[in-house]
Amino acid sequence: MRRSIVVSKVKQWRDFWTLPSSYSDLMQALGATIIGLLSAAGVLLFKQTIRWIHTLLWEDGAGLLVPHTGRWVLLLVPAVGGLAVGLIRMWWLSEERHHGVASVMEAVALAGGRLRYKETPLKVLVSAISLGSGASVGPEDPSVQIGASIGSFFGQKFHMSDQRTRVFVGAGVAAGIATAFNAPIAGVFFAVEIISGDFFISSFGMIVLSAVMAAVLTRALVGPQPAFPIPLYTYHGPMDLPFYLGLGLLAAPVALLYIQAIYWTHDFFHRLKLPKWLSPVLIGLLIGAVGLYYPQILGDSYEAVGDILNGREMVLGTLVILVFLKIIFTALSLGAGFIGGVFAPSLFLGAALGGAYGLAMEHLFPSLHLVPSAFALVGMAAVLAGTVHAPVTAIMLLFEMTDDYHIVLPLMFAVTVSILVSQYFQPESVYSLGLVRDGLRLRRGRDVDVLESIKVKEVMEPRPVTIRADMPLLTVSAMFDQFHTHGLPVVDDEGRLIGIITLQDLQRALAEDPENPQRTAGEVCRKRLVVVYPEESIKDALHKMSVHEIGRLPVVDPAHPDRLLGWINRASIIRAYELALARRASLEHRGEQMRLEAITEAPVLEMTVVEDAPVAGKTVAEVPWPEGAVLVRVQRGHQLLIPHGDTLLLPNDRLTFVAEPGAVAPLRSLVENKA
Repeated sequence: MRRSIVVSKVKQWRDFWTLPSSYSDLMQALGATIIGLLSAAGVLLFKQTIRWIHTLLWEDGAGLLVPHTGRWVLLLVPAVGGLAVGLIRMWWLSEERHHGVASVMEAVALAGGRLRYKETPLKVLVSAISLGSGASVGPEDPSVQIGASIGSFFGQKFHMSDQRTRVFVGAGVAAGIATAFNAPIAGVFFAVEIISGDFFISSFGMIVLSAVMAAVLTRALVGPQPAFPIPLYTYHGPMDLPFYLGLGLLAAPVALLYIQAIYWTHDFFHRLKLPKWLSPVLIGLLIGAVGLYYPQILGDSYEAVGDILNGREMVLGTLVILVFLKIIFTALSLGAGFIGGVFAPSLFLGAALGGAYGLAMEHLFPSLHLVPSAFALVGMAAVLAGTVHAPVTAIMLLFEMTDDYHIVLPLMFAVTVSILVSQYFQPESVYSLGLVRDGLRLRRGRDVDVLESIKVKEVMEPRPVTIRADMPLLTVSAMFDQFHTHGLPVVDDEGRLIGIITLQDLQRALAEDPENPQRTAGEVCRKRLVVVYPEESIKDALHKMSVHEIGRLPVVDPAHPDRLLGWINRASIIRAYELALARRASLEHRGEQMRLEAITEAPVLEMTVVEDAPVAGKTVAEVPWPEGAVLVRVQRGHQLLIPHGDTLLLPNDRLTFVAEPGAVAPLRSLVENKA
C-alpha cells in the first residue's frame, strides 16, 4: 500500500514536466530552488564534517598524545587518514576515469549530465577524511560534486531531457561554489565557464536562481563573511599597474608548474602499481613530516591564506618555500589517492606568490608605500585563472570577497596577463587537460568537431622525401614518377626549407624552356609558402588547403619556419578522417557507458580477450561467469554485437561488463589471463 502511494506521488511529480511551457518553466525554477538549498545544506555539512574529523584526529587524538610522546606523533595523523582513504577506496569505491570537476565536465559533455550520484556521499566522506587528516587538497571540487550529483539526481529521477539535466547539474555546481566561498556570483560564472558553457537566458536563469538560494541559506546559517578574512584594499592609482603586470607574468608559470606537477605525479603513481591503500599512507607520512615544520601546507590552508592576507605570515623566504611545497604536496596527495580539489591550493599559491612579490617590491621601492597583502589578494585570482582558465570566475570571486570596486582594475589586469601567458604555453586547464589526454576535447562544455580534435602531428608524414634546390628538372621528373606524387618540398644544402615544387610547376617550366632541361628545382619552385604547425588541428590545415586551392602543406617548426618537420597531403587528410571517426565512435561508446553506469550504479568495465584466455573460442553460455557480472556488449573491430548464449567469443574481442566490485578479479582471470 505504502509503495503504491509513493509510486503515485512520483508519477504526479513526473507529470509536472509534461505541462505547458509556462508551467514547465515554473517547475524547473522550483527544481533549481530545491537544488540550490539542498546543495548548500550538503556543502555546509561537508565542511562541518571536515572540522569534526580534524578535531578528532589532531586535537582529541594526537593532541592528547603529544605531552607523552612528543610532536613526532603528529606526523602519523595524515598517514592514519591515508590508510582510511586507501581502504575505503579499495573496498567500497569503484574506479573512475576522472574525479571531481573533470568527471562532471565529462558527464555533461557525453552523458547528458547523468552522474553516478549514489557513490557521492561516500566520496564526500573520503574527501572529508583527506582534508581533516591534513592532505594538501581543497574542498571545492567535492563541493562541486555534491551540487552536481543533486542536480543530476533530479534530472534522472524525473526522466528529464539531456538539456534540462545539464541545466540542473550546472545549477548544482553554482550552488556548491556559492556555498563554499559565500560568493554566489562566482558560483554562477564557474558553472557557465567551466561546466555548461551555455549563456542562454533560460539555463542562465536557473543557474542564478540556484546560486542565490544557496547563498541565502549559507548566510542565514553561517553569516555573510567570506571564506577568508579580507583586509581593506589599498590602490594608489595607475602607477600601481606595472607592478600587477609583473605579478601576472609570475602567476602564469606558477600555474603551469602546478598543472604539470599534478599530471606528472598522477602518471608516476599509475606506473608505480603500489597497493591502493599503501600510496596514501606513504604520502601521508611525508606530509606529516614536512607539516611539522611548515603546517601551512596541511589541509585546505584557509587559515594560512588568512594570515598572509592580513600580514601575519610575511617572510619572503618562507613564502617562496611555501609556493613550491604546496605544489609538490598537492600533486603528491592527489596522485597517491587522497580525494580533494585543486581550486583552494591554487588560491594559496597565489596568496603566497603575491605576498612574496609584494614584499620584494616594497623592499625595492620603499617610497611608493606598496602593501604586500594587496598583491597577495590579486595573486590569488591570477594563479587561479591561470590554473582553471576561468578568468571571470577568478575576478568575481575576489571582488565578492572584498566588496571593493577599487580592486577590479588590478584584478582584471593581472588575471588577463596570467591567463594569456598560461594559455599560450598550455591551452588546456587543470580540469580539461585530463580529458584531452583521454581523447575528449571540449569547447563550451561540448566535445568539438571530430577534425578539430586531431592534431597535424598525429597524421603528418614525418620524414618526407625532399628535393635539393640544385637538382635538375629531369631528375625531379624522375623522382615524381618514382614516388607517385604531385608535389615535394625543396630544401637547400643545409636541409632548410625554401619552397615546394609541384607537377604543374615542372610541366610549366619544361614547356616554357624545353631547350634548357638543366634548370634546377630551386629556380622554378614556389617560394611563397603556406605552412602548418604540428599543434594545429587538421580542420585548420584543411581550411588552408581549401582557401589556397593546394593539395599539400609542409609542416614546420613554429620557432624555425625553415625547419621541415613533416608533410600533409590528401592521403593525410583521409587518415585524419578515419582517426576522427574512430575517436567519435569511441566517445559515443564512452557516453553510452557513462549512461549505463548512471542507470545501474555499478562499474562498467571493458576488457579485451587475450590469446588463449579461458573464454576464447567459447560461446557466452559455456563460460562460468562470476556472480554479480553481466556481459552487455561485444565489440569486434568496428562491429558491435549484442551477446546471446550462442555468441562466440574470439581473441581481441572487446567485452563490456556491468560488474560488482567483487566480480572484477574473477572476470580479469577469465578474459585477460591465459588459461
